[in-house]
Amino acid sequence: MPDKPETQRTADAQTVDRHPVDAQTADAQTADERPRRRQARGERRIAQLLEAAASVFCTTGYTAASTNAIAREAGVSPGTLYQFFPNKEAIAIELGDRLMHEMRDTYGEALAPVDPTTPLEEAVSAAVDRFIAFNCDHPVFFALMHGPDIPGRIAEEHDALHATLISRIEGLLSSLMSDAPATEVTRVAHVCLGIYKAGLELVLSNQGAEREAYIRELKDVLLRYLEPLVRDRTLTPADLTAGPGEFTAPTS
Repeated sequence: MPDKPETQRTADAQTVDRHPVDAQTADAQTADERPRRRQARGERRIAQLLEAAASVFCTTGYTAASTNAIAREAGVSPGTLYQFFPNKEAIAIELGDRLMHEMRDTYGEALAPVDPTTPLEEAVSAAVDRFIAFNCDHPVFFALMHGPDIPGRIAEEHDALHATLISRIEGLLSSLMSDAPATEVTRVAHVCLGIYKAGLELVLSNQGAEREAYIRELKDVLLRYLEPLVRDRTLTPADLTAGPGEFTAPTS
């Protein structure tokens, strides 16, 4: 049998040399993909368990909830749940962390300082709508944050969230009460947040038209509280010396 030409032998050698490299690359890619697939499945399972926990916490409260009830709600065995979470507290902490991250995004947008010319009613309505939407989409947030026996870590993070909320409300109020003393702005911020929390419980305990009615009432209470405070900071000297019937309050 005649020898192959030199060029053919070179091509064959390159082909033979290339095959092991290609096989090794394919094996490496497959090995990399397997952990990613396992990680994706794990993330989906965690999300499934957290969704089930949210439902159980809303229905029974944190104290009465159990890992068995959460596993049953998720449609998995308790053993599957324990692969991801050692106990109910760990589930609540993970769920609380995720919710507080979303909440921070919400108040970052809802409580941004506004143009001083923005009507007060518009500023109040926009802020309340954003917070109400978040809490209606995630009712478990209220259940976890206001439960009597929530894990200590959640309580600590909630206290930090509360302090940050007050600070952001102060920033919003400062843009509407530009020359008010800082102590007054802080006091008003605390009152506003207290009013909102009290109203939120009523909002979440109702549905449909009745819920909408409570949202309107909540906005109205905040508006009536803030109107004289904001108006007094925007009066001109002429307004202050005007006689009876000569001053008309701004229509905000």
